This record gives sequence, C-alpha cells and structure tokens, in this order.
Amino acid sequence: MPNWAAFAAATVAVTLLLLYFTRRSQRLLERARIADGSPADAESGAGRLESETETDPPSDPAHGRPVLTTRLLLLNAAASQAGGLVVLAAVAWWAGVPAAAFGVGGAHPTLGAQPVASLGTVGRVGVGVVAGVALTAGNEAAARLGARVGLAPSDRLRAALAPGTAGEWVLLLGVALPVVAVFEEALFRGALVGALAAGFAVDPWLLAVGSSVAFGLGHGAQGRLGIAVAGALGLALAGLFVATGSLLVPVVAHYVVNAAEFALHERP
Repeated sequence: MPNWAAFAAATVAVTLLLLYFTRRSQRLLERARIADGSPADAESGAGRLESETETDPPSDPAHGRPVLTTRLLLLNAAASQAGGLVVLAAVAWWAGVPAAAFGVGGAHPTLGAQPVASLGTVGRVGVGVVAGVALTAGNEAAARLGARVGLAPSDRLRAALAPGTAGEWVLLLGVALPVVAVFEEALFRGALVGALAAGFAVDPWLLAVGSSVAFGLGHGAQGRLGIAVAGALGLALAGLFVATGSLLVPVVAHYVVNAAEFALHERP
C-alpha cells in the first residue's frame, strides 16, 4: 500500500524547496552580468542584460558582481531540474506510489478518458504538439496585451538563457528544455495533481488550481504579469493532464511552448 501521507508531505517539501531556490536564483540573476563565454568578455565583465551607468560598479567578480555565461546557466538549469526529478522519483519509490498515479505507463486510476488512452504514444505526442501551439498563441497574445497597458512580462531570464552559438541551441533545445518540461510536469501535474487525486480522492481541479498558483510563483523572474501568465499556463497544462490522464501530453505541450518562445524571440 502506498504511504500517501508521507508522499504528500515530501512532495510539498520538494515544491517549497524549489520555490525557495528559484527565488535565490532570481536574486543572483538580478545581480549578475551575462557574458558570451569568451575570455575577453569574461575579463571585461561585458554582459547582454543591462547597461552600466556612471554609478554602477565595474561588472566583474572582483567588484562583487558575478559574471555568468549562457552555457553555464543552461547546464545549471538542466542539472538542477534533473536533480529535482531524481529526488521526486526517489520519493515516489520510497512511498510506494505507482507510476500510473503520475500518468506514466498504465492508465491513471481516476483521470483521463478512454478515447485519449486509445491514441497511443504517437497520438498523445500529437495532442501535446497541437496544445502547445495553441498555448503559445495565447502566451503571445497575453504578452502583447500586457505591453499595451505597460505590464509586459520581464524577458530577463529568457535573455540570459538565449543561445548565442549553434552548440548552445543544441544544449537548450536538446537538453535543458526537455529536462525542465519533464521535471516541472512530473512535479506540478503528475505529483501535485495526479498522485494526490489518486491517493486522497480530492477533486483534481482543486489540486490543479493550487499547483498552478505554485507554478506561477516559480516564475517570479518574469515579473507580475509573467507570474499571472505562467499560472494560467499551468492551469491549462493541468487541464490537459486531467482530461487525458497522461503526463506525456502536458510534457510535450510545455516543451513546445518554451521552445517556441525562444525561437520566436531569440533566434539569430
């Protein structure tokens, strides 16, 4: 028998730790300068994210402002999210929670509909791609509307992670974004919605709202509008998960949204 109480407590703890470290990373990013990784750039402290004024201290480590590279940020994002995924999997194994409760493998015990379950892996990927394109259109519309009223989301984090070389694009699209999509969906949708709904017979939509609030707060680096947009995106992804009972669908949709955002705004 799964130890649902222990799993719930551990999952909440993982979520709170994630939000804490996300906040710390945001503060570091606010202080840091992002260099392109070349030796000359690192020595000079040149960066892409902000311009210096006469009162700004020199932007190099010797003056207390860390200089980070895009490659380092991408590797850190992939490693930290992969570490979180390992911890979450270990918690589920320790508590005896089956993979199906996350929407992985067999049919989810309470979520999803038979027509979606019969689609198979290729069909679910297709549903995720279509949903991701639709969500991308919604994100772009929200960003444009926000810009018109002076509430455009901050693009600081995206600019920091924006690749400058072909190798960095491979690292972003082939490593960092897939790992981010898998971990965040496994936590915010698979664990906080699917597993808790299966273990405690709680209305999955109530869980979806709670997890989406946490998901939005985890995107604080994007500003207030960014938090709201991320929360709405999280609710939409949770809706996909509840409707399909498959974690693969929101994972694919999440990846498409993130990849499309970089392709639309940061391509060379």
